[in-house]
Amino acid sequence: MNDTSARRGRLWVIGAIVALVALAGAVVGHAVLRDGGVEEAGAPVRVPPKALGVVGAPYSAPWPVWGFTHTDRSADVGPASEVAARSIAARPLVQNQHIMGWGADNPEPAPGRYDWAALDRRMEYIRRTGGVPVITLCCAPDWMKGGRPGDTDWSRLEFAPRPRHYADFARLSAAVARRYPYVRHFAVWNELKGFYDPQRVRWDHEGYTRMYNLVYDAVKAVNPANEVGGPYVPMYSHVGGQGSALRGPWGSVDQIALDAVEYWLANSRGADFVSVDGPTASDDRDVYPDAVTALDKFVAINRWLRSKTSLPIWWNEYYIEPDTDPWSERRRAAMHVASLIDQARTGVSTVLYWNRIPKDGDRTCEGCLWVTTSVPDGGAPGRMLGVLQEFARWFPAGTRMIDVRPSSAKVRVLAQPRMTVAVNVSDDLLETYVGDRRVRLDPYEVRWMDRTS
Repeated sequence: MNDTSARRGRLWVIGAIVALVALAGAVVGHAVLRDGGVEEAGAPVRVPPKALGVVGAPYSAPWPVWGFTHTDRSADVGPASEVAARSIAARPLVQNQHIMGWGADNPEPAPGRYDWAALDRRMEYIRRTGGVPVITLCCAPDWMKGGRPGDTDWSRLEFAPRPRHYADFARLSAAVARRYPYVRHFAVWNELKGFYDPQRVRWDHEGYTRMYNLVYDAVKAVNPANEVGGPYVPMYSHVGGQGSALRGPWGSVDQIALDAVEYWLANSRGADFVSVDGPTASDDRDVYPDAVTALDKFVAINRWLRSKTSLPIWWNEYYIEPDTDPWSERRRAAMHVASLIDQARTGVSTVLYWNRIPKDGDRTCEGCLWVTTSVPDGGAPGRMLGVLQEFARWFPAGTRMIDVRPSSAKVRVLAQPRMTVAVNVSDDLLETYVGDRRVRLDPYEVRWMDRTS
């Protein structure tokens, strides 16, 4: 655009450019508001076919890319457990489980005395529903954190092991890997819990990395094919303050998070993936300046990570909803679709949805993957389970993405040779083009479009 403007007086150049644009069919319309409040975007958006890379690289099928984490009350218990199981099994997803907490009891209440019952039940449910299993090696038994052997104080769940017990935690991690030999992916710890250093006002990334290295060696010793990653850093951000090396209209990622990732990358014994988590919301201004713009925070983080490492990128948790403006299920699904589109297009290998805890008797459970299984008529799938499963169906690892563009900035698109998904991220009724196909999208509508018909 700038080059063309600089040569505005050379009409023959402009004519040549116009001819080339017309030949390529790259015509982009401008949005206009018609009578009746329907926003119409003017013309088809045709671009020369080109590949955008593949989803989930460097993984390939059958890695689903998309999945979820089981939390305190999951679908493995209750009279409607089998109802939920049928829905979950309909399209296999990555399923993640922690070794202590979030549905699992203390696995080693005293040194050498193991209690696997709750974790066994949860892992068996993952297998029975066809899940691709991931284990998060967190949290640690109380005796590793200064408590008495045999005691479990759940208020201290998020304390880190004391340094003298890092090796004990590594041995426990190896015991987990031996007990579930079919699991190949292990994330070490969760959000650096217990590793914050208040004196230095930053993460104790040195301590975490020392523990990580011991765990890495122990899990690899069980089976060299096991894949181990970290550091599972929470990528919090602020709008105010001095900012950091990674910033945008949504604010700036806390520098201590960036420092922790960089230290771990430089000093870890080895890694098979790099994991992070975080919200689009800032700590001081919630989602800023709006929920759609705030999605770009994840895009910026992915690009920053890719500039630092070639390891597969994992989002072990992600959150996009504002604290102050509860969303409808329709809007929630649409915004998550938009976020997953961004994750696919920026080269993420794994995305895990942190499932909400269904409350007993709650037959709606907004944001839950399924309705509570604690009642006989429960277990029905939630809208978000459908979102994840559709992405796993059409955009698993290895899927070739193609360049299909919307004519409205309020629409986000992801396409492969056989299917396109488009989502309206606004509360406007739109008549727009997705590539050369004219579509009418209701507010926060998600549309899956067969490209072969």
